[in-house]
Amino acid sequence: MSAELVAAEGLPWPPGVSDFYLPEVAGPFVTKFTLMIWLAVGLLIIFFMVTYRNPKLVPTKGQWMAESIYGLVRDNIAKEQMGSAGVKFAPYFTVLFCYVALTNLFGIIPGLQISPNSHIAFPIVLAAITYVMYIYLGMRKHGVGGYLKQSLILPGIPWPMHILLIPIEFLQTFINRPVTLAVRLFANMFAGHLILLVFTIGGFVLLASDNIFIQATSIFSFIMAIVMAFFEVLIALLQAYVFVTLSANYMGSAIATEH
Repeated sequence: MSAELVAAEGLPWPPGVSDFYLPEVAGPFVTKFTLMIWLAVGLLIIFFMVTYRNPKLVPTKGQWMAESIYGLVRDNIAKEQMGSAGVKFAPYFTVLFCYVALTNLFGIIPGLQISPNSHIAFPIVLAAITYVMYIYLGMRKHGVGGYLKQSLILPGIPWPMHILLIPIEFLQTFINRPVTLAVRLFANMFAGHLILLVFTIGGFVLLASDNIFIQATSIFSFIMAIVMAFFEVLIALLQAYVFVTLSANYMGSAIATEH
């Protein structure tokens, strides 16, 4: 393989963590990730404003799509995880689902080709919002003492066992939930982007070889890149669904009357 040719083509081989730190666009606080976040927010605002600007009894295609997304989130996430109380949170969950799904799908859109959620900072912010919401809802419903008692003390357990269980429940409720919520989304988007990088850039690296037989194998790398791109669509939507479902579950458990 001609290392000089690969270097001349400017191919980052092998892909690494540095590929997830994008160059600045206008100072350290405006990067490609920043622009993609603004783009996602703008597209969602425009989509829902246009589709519901003039709602009709017989919905248009756009209105039907918006209503279908809302109905999916309301019936299969909000109500399923929080019961009847979940209906008033359905608009928030719908926006959250659309936002996470759209930013995940950025990873396969030409010109963007990376999801902001593959950078740990963005999943941390989303998980922090969920964290603040379910703690606030729990304390508003039960009071500070009541919420802590519900979260940390398991009913029907002998008191000596609480010496062991209270620290475990504290870690589960106040540490593990937000951490795993953020890491799950980040890890899937990070891994997906890295896999696409390996197959795409690997195809060009093979094509840059001096050996014709190695060059011929590049087609398999490009085919796998295409296959993994379609697979990434499923992962993007699934991770959005999982993130919102877990957020609703945590909020539902916080306002539940029983542990």
